[in-house]
Amino acid sequence: MMMNTQEISTNRKIEIIPAILPVDFDDLNEKIDLVLGFTKTIQIDICDGQFTPSPGWPLKKHDDNFEKLVQQENGLPGWEKVDYEFDLMVNRPEEVVERWVGVGATRIILHAESKGDILGAFEKLSDNVETGLALSMDTPIETIESYKDLISCAQLMAIDHIGYQGQKFNEKVIDRIKQVKKMYPGLIISIDGGVSLENAPRLIDAGANRLIVGSAIFESDNPIDAVQRFNRL
Repeated sequence: MMMNTQEISTNRKIEIIPAILPVDFDDLNEKIDLVLGFTKTIQIDICDGQFTPSPGWPLKKHDDNFEKLVQQENGLPGWEKVDYEFDLMVNRPEEVVERWVGVGATRIILHAESKGDILGAFEKLSDNVETGLALSMDTPIETIESYKDLISCAQLMAIDHIGYQGQKFNEKVIDRIKQVKKMYPGLIISIDGGVSLENAPRLIDAGANRLIVGSAIFESDNPIDAVQRFNRL
């Protein structure tokens, strides 16, 4: 039986967020359709090819669909049924964050290691959307201190190299979750990268509130079944 988004949002202690790293707009549409109705939030990963090794949609080349989204001529697929979280793996986020608000973001994640004015970017977002700070595996947890009054969540990367899906899970993130829980007890903790049905219970036990899941859903034989199995954790 199909689980509706209201049931997901009110009955779960942990939120499962499918993550899409789109090749192009058609790929984005296809993957959204696979999970729409089975989750209350979808994360879309945005890679600029500077902060990340390779660019992705919509920064790989000019995309008329993206410009129509920014100008609010069109909406993201299923925008009435699902919230969209954008993980901006980009340099100089202060120059682009407002465009992503226009696209329809409910939450925007910025990376602590990005070049540019991250504080300024968060200040531009403070009255518009929820915000979160992503930390790569080797970035000290104490980095959160400079942003703690501007964010509602910390996204801990559980892989060694960002910008790719399907990478090996790094066990060190378990201790990092516990660190954040101890140092910033009111902060929501998201885990992104290498999350699977096998390691998810340990992430939850350590204190994670949200699991960002890409390959374990979209590279499975049955993405809907994969989402449902995660939702039963």
